[in-house]
Formats: sequence, structure tokens, C-alpha cells
Amino acid sequence: MTTMGAGMDGQVGRRRGALLAATTLAAALALTGCGAGDSGARDSAGTAAEAPAANGGEAGRDAAAGAPQGAGAGAPDLRVDQRAIIYTGRMRVQVDDVDSAAREATAVATQAGGFVGGDQRRSADADAVAELELRVPAAKFTGVVEEIAKLGRQQSRQIDTQDVTEETVDLEARITSQRARVESARRLLSRATSITDLVSLENELGRREADLASLEAKKRRLADLTALSTITVSLAGPAAKDTEDEAETGFLVGLRGGWKAFLVSMTVLLTVLGALLPWLVALGVPLVALLVVLRRRRRSPALVAPVSAPPPVPATRSAP
Repeated sequence: MTTMGAGMDGQVGRRRGALLAATTLAAALALTGCGAGDSGARDSAGTAAEAPAANGGEAGRDAAAGAPQGAGAGAPDLRVDQRAIIYTGRMRVQVDDVDSAAREATAVATQAGGFVGGDQRRSADADAVAELELRVPAAKFTGVVEEIAKLGRQQSRQIDTQDVTEETVDLEARITSQRARVESARRLLSRATSITDLVSLENELGRREADLASLEAKKRRLADLTALSTITVSLAGPAAKDTEDEAETGFLVGLRGGWKAFLVSMTVLLTVLGALLPWLVALGVPLVALLVVLRRRRRSPALVAPVSAPPPVPATRSAP
């Protein structure tokens, strides 16, 4: 009996120990789950709280960076490097040696990647003037103008710009549309089944291709003007008169002007007479000879026999 009681007490003790261990493990798991849940909730809350802030910051930065683009989405791009601008310049520089300065100006344009579009020279003395038309890349337009201004004493400068961005964009759109029309006409032409349709479609295709060629020529012209700027340079000698000098007034000035006008008029008159003189000689000499002959014939006596006068008739007297 004693042995059986001791065995039963051992089993009950082991059961209580196992129950106590299970209870302790369950409590520990419960506490761990609660802590994990609180920590997860806190982490989730923190992450959720930080995410909007981060997103808000990024959104704010994106908005700040993209605000100008959004505001200008419907407006043209105002950046200069993205616009099509035609630059033209005209300047007058007084130099000591016109020919030497013209060579230097040509060298400046050539080194910048441009070329000489026109060259006119007047006289070779101190009053000589050279007119150069230089075509230079638009990116080096300002630098070339400054270099040419250093060749002598700059007397005048005029820079003009023309913005053709809208015209360029319009041409691009029209060319794209016209190309589509040409392709459509070609497809219809390939499907033509009658002579009438074939002739009509060929005429329409020809008109569309001509319009496309015209638009492409305009585009090339604009591209040339925007890619290469034009600078008209007047190089004047030391004695050359400035075209912008004020006009002189006074009696002597008027007399000198009148004398010059008289000389010009006489020169024109003599030129006309010189041009007419061969015709006057060729036609006038025979005419004068003819007039002389006719006048001599009128002055020669007429070869007509004289008519004798009838004898006088005696007067008759009446009877008394």
C-alpha cells in the first residue's frame, strides 16, 4: 500500500509540474505576443507617420521642382537655347588700311566656322570702303562682332533678332501632315483600277508632293538663317565720309550742289548727244542733200515759150 501511495504521489507531482510548466510557457508566450503586438503597432504607427512625412517631403520637392514645368506646360519654352532665333548685325568700323582689315575680318569669320557671303570694294585710296557680308554660326555671333570691332574705331553697330520658333514648329507640323497626305495618295494610286482614277490620283499626288517640297524648302531656309547669322561689315578708310554725318547748309553748299547738278546734267546731255550722233550723220546727210536738190529745182527758170500779146484793137467812133 505504501509503495502504491508513493507511486501515486509521484505521478500527481509530475502532473502538477507539467501543468505548472505549461501554464508558465503560456503566460510567457502571451506576454511575448503582447509585446510584439505593441511593438508592431508602434512600428507600424511610426512607419505610417513617417511615410506621409517622407512622401509629403518628396511630393513637396517634386511639386517645387515641377511647378514651373506644370505652369508652363501650355506656354512655349522660354529658354533661349531651345528657341529658333535669327541674328543679323550691321556695323561700320574706321580702319587705317581697308584691305588689311578686310583680310583680318575674313580670317575671324573663317576661324569661327563661317564664310564670306559677299565682298564689295570702292576705291583704293584713303577714302576706300569695303562692304563684307559674313555668315558665322549663331553660337559665335557675339564673339565675331566683338573681334571685328577691335580692328579699328567702331562708328556704328546695329544688332537685330527675329524669333521664328512658332513658325518653325508650325512648319514641322505641316510637313508631318503633308507627308501623311502624300503617303495616302500613293496608297490610293497603287489601288487604282481605271485610267480616269489613275490620272486623277497622279495629279493629286503631284500637287501634294509639290506642296511638301515647298514646305521642306522653307524649313531648310529657316534652318540656314538660324544656324548661320549674317553680319554686314563696312570697313572705311581714314578719309571716308561717315554716312551719318549731318548735312551741311549755307549758300556755298547750295552753290556747290547746284554746280554738281549742272555738271551731271551736262554729262547726261552730252552722253545722249553722243549716242544720237551716228544716227544723225547717217540720216541727216542724205536728208540735207535731198533738201538742197529740191531747192535748186525750185529756183531754176521754167522752160516755157513766151506768149505774144494780141494787137490792140482801135477804138471805134460813133456817127454824128
